[in-house]
Amino acid sequence: MYEQLAAYAGRPAATAATGKDPVNAPMIRHWCEAMGDTSPAHRGPDAVAPPTMLQVWTMRGLSQAPGPGGDSARSPAYDELLRLLDGAGYTSVVATDCEQEYLRPLRPGNLITFDSVIESVSPRKTTKLGTGYFVTTRMDVRADGEPAGTHRFRILKYRPPHRTKELRPRPVINRDNAGFWAGVAEHRLLIQRCTACATLRFPWLPGCNACAGQEWDTVEAGGEGTVFSHVVMHHPSFPAFDPSGEGGPYAVALIELAEGVRIVGNVVGVPYDQVRVGLPVRLEFLRTDPELELPVFRASEGG
Repeated sequence: MYEQLAAYAGRPAATAATGKDPVNAPMIRHWCEAMGDTSPAHRGPDAVAPPTMLQVWTMRGLSQAPGPGGDSARSPAYDELLRLLDGAGYTSVVATDCEQEYLRPLRPGNLITFDSVIESVSPRKTTKLGTGYFVTTRMDVRADGEPAGTHRFRILKYRPPHRTKELRPRPVINRDNAGFWAGVAEHRLLIQRCTACATLRFPWLPGCNACAGQEWDTVEAGGEGTVFSHVVMHHPSFPAFDPSGEGGPYAVALIELAEGVRIVGNVVGVPYDQVRVGLPVRLEFLRTDPELELPVFRASEGG
């Protein structure tokens, strides 16, 4: 099996593809507002795009309609590889991590082209999720024909172990967020704080999105917050996410903490249809199974 999979390493996933839109100021503004990035470098006539937007300019959008490069830019090799894994029983997939390298700043008006290659397929690995293979693709991005950066994206295609009880997916813990999960294990919700400008940030990032400082410490959240926005999940049915065990519907909320940062989590203590914007909540920790404990938010009495 591994010999078949390894033969795909080096094969193209996309060639000479073109971004659907040039780098543009409206998208930069939307990104900065969503991420809370207030750096002046991303505004004005000499604005540059945040480096972490590198992959944004290559995406085909929710409709999956092809960009100017058309479907001819897409190689069948990646789909063939995934079908081979599916056929062997490795039907589940989880994104594990990505790596980006930035070679030049991107500015409004730059035309984006890119190539993508299947960089590697790992030998079979056994993880807590199940047994499977790590597949890494590498995208080489160009701006107006000049190298602009690389984007590596890694997934695990795995065969989930048989369980008598459905469990929640495990969070991916890496070098950037390990401190957060260590805090959760101690029933502490830790927020990063830049030691250069004191800006708080969440989720955890390797650098400050306000001043680009690389040094940071943490502050512990007090636990008070309000529902900033929320959605109700009706499908697919997933009993592990529903306290009743019946599979939903259940509410997923974006909680604004008293410290000013926001975190995604479940609201407990009220039915899903009573969750509303502005609902006061309080942090607590929920053990979902013997191996996993998560921060959740309980609706305050009378809220």
